[in-house]
Amino acid sequence: MKSVQAAERVTARDAAVPRVAYLIYRLERRLRRRLDAAMTAEGITTTEYVALSVLREREGLSSAQLARWAFVSPQAMNLVISSLERGDFVRRRPDPRHKRVLQASVTAKGVKVLERCEASMDEIEADMLQGVAPEALDSLGVTLLACARSLEATRPLPTPRVSASSRRPRG
Repeated sequence: MKSVQAAERVTARDAAVPRVAYLIYRLERRLRRRLDAAMTAEGITTTEYVALSVLREREGLSSAQLARWAFVSPQAMNLVISSLERGDFVRRRPDPRHKRVLQASVTAKGVKVLERCEASMDEIEADMLQGVAPEALDSLGVTLLACARSLEATRPLPTPRVSASSRRPRG
């Protein structure tokens, strides 16, 4: 029944309007291009900007915790934090409860670069949202958040299929 309803929606869809998922993908790609250029101009990467932003709101997170917020692996976040630390944008100190865990916090230099990055973000968002009616902005944010939460809460990523030939022992 569900697939019949989905098929009816697909055939009833105006051919000139692409799928919502495609539009979000297209938006994400264009947004990421703008973000990367703006952050590069400030001397950091987009992932470093995300890490600094999260740390400003949640000081003392470990690299592993930050990785979950930034949607990267803990190993990748370790490289990001090391780079930010070398640039004097963050500092790390041992967690008083778990000596092997390092807590990160934003330095004064990190706050300054964040302020410049936020100004760039304001400009990018203004450009992105210029065609959206002001009364639709709250609804847009709520809708996108609901979409993200729904995907996080449903069906895990599929596991890769293993062909019969790759399961046979070699040798």
